[in-house]
Amino acid sequence: MELSKAEELFFRYLRVEKGVSNETIKSYHYDLVQFFTLMKKETTDDLLPTDIVDFVRIQSRKMRSVSTIIRRISTTKNFYLFLESEGYISESLSPVETPRSTKKLPRVLSIEEVERLLDAPDTSKPEGLRDKAMMELMYSSGLRVSELLSLKVSQINYEKGIIRIIGKGNKERIVPVGEFAMEYVAKYVTTARKKNKGRNSQTLFLNRYGEPLSRVYFFLQIKKYALEAGIDKEISPHTIRHCFATHMLENGAELRAIQEMLGHSSIATTQIYTNISSRRILSAYDLYSKRK
Repeated sequence: MELSKAEELFFRYLRVEKGVSNETIKSYHYDLVQFFTLMKKETTDDLLPTDIVDFVRIQSRKMRSVSTIIRRISTTKNFYLFLESEGYISESLSPVETPRSTKKLPRVLSIEEVERLLDAPDTSKPEGLRDKAMMELMYSSGLRVSELLSLKVSQINYEKGIIRIIGKGNKERIVPVGEFAMEYVAKYVTTARKKNKGRNSQTLFLNRYGEPLSRVYFFLQIKKYALEAGIDKEISPHTIRHCFATHMLENGAELRAIQEMLGHSSIATTQIYTNISSRRILSAYDLYSKRK
């Protein structure tokens, strides 16, 4: 069987039986294309039990990151297991040793840097006011980028100062929003958004054509504002979420409360911010000691 056909069957299985998203399918497709090309595979008859072991060696020689190699092992392994379960290949995979992932702490800005970033948009312009409202909301609530971009007008309660979020796993959570951030959201809704072509849309934040914003566009906007604010660090929209959690922790918020606001299913995920906070405090102490 041609591998393109086998791949098609695999993706149909993932969508229908596993409920895998289109974004994940795209990622799987990219990994499999890399595998087919590097290993010179065209049909299922070309597949060997040792292929993934050899693929990992090639990836390592090409200096691919550990996280990339781990993801590609998972993708190709699942593909092979699917083909074996469906009877398209007969031999089982050789054991594959997965490299250990070294978790990097998320990059976090200082409070002063965050203030400069949030003040960068020109709020006299519609897109500037929108971006200011988005960043203030994200820093005030710790929303994921996907949650922010898909936010509906109906999910905001201005009187109570809360937003209703449908997060990962279709889980609902109520997140409080700071008064300052809510004021900018209200200002955007009653001015710039009111004049937007998509003012009747359910989606809260819109581009100039009245359509929802893309992740790529928002990423580029954050990069632009960081540059204008003189922040010489590699940041992304997700950095604002990390800043929210770290600064909340440093200002005395309980870890459990931060977990609930972030929508983490496990508190172990949230605990990474205790490491960031400790590192920042020690760094500040070292700097203070040198100045004495």
